[in-house]
Amino acid sequence: LSQLPQIQSGWTVATQAFRSNGEPGADEKIREYGYPRDDWYLEAARGDDFVGVQAYTRTFIGPEGPLPVADDVETTLTGWEFFPQALELGVRSAWELSGGVPVLVTENGIATSDDTRRVAYTDGALRGLHAAMADGIDVRGYLHWSALDNYEWASGFRPTFGLIGVDRETFERHPKPSLAWLGEVARRNAL
Repeated sequence: LSQLPQIQSGWTVATQAFRSNGEPGADEKIREYGYPRDDWYLEAARGDDFVGVQAYTRTFIGPEGPLPVADDVETTLTGWEFFPQALELGVRSAWELSGGVPVLVTENGIATSDDTRRVAYTDGALRGLHAAMADGIDVRGYLHWSALDNYEWASGFRPTFGLIGVDRETFERHPKPSLAWLGEVARRNAL
């Protein structure tokens, strides 16, 4: 890259907002489990032009490691906890562990068939992002996952993340109300 100084480089990390379940040994296990999955990569971004954050949910850690999602919480079509605060936590972690490298949100969204929940999730995520920015974190951009309902690696077409639905037979596209909502947020540059 020294031959192309105008090109900025960085990488993106799928942050998981690891949290202790409070049992003895869980706090120690977070470091052991989370460091090679999140923190190492965020620390390695020191000196980069940006660090990308992918954030969707949180993961609770017990003394033996990650725990299944609790039965009493709302979940998404991927089985993840509905937790819009994951974005703010991921951005703050990236900023702190990278030593203040500018942050670019490269993925954030929710797999749901209920578009009102998509709006609620995205609203909560963007409010948390705004709080992080108000605290001085340099956020360069936000990319919603995804524009279209797409094929998800191991899950097929079932988890619908898109702001635009796609008929799998005709490939006709159907904008969802969440697309209009997010577009209006962008136009106003405000929630």
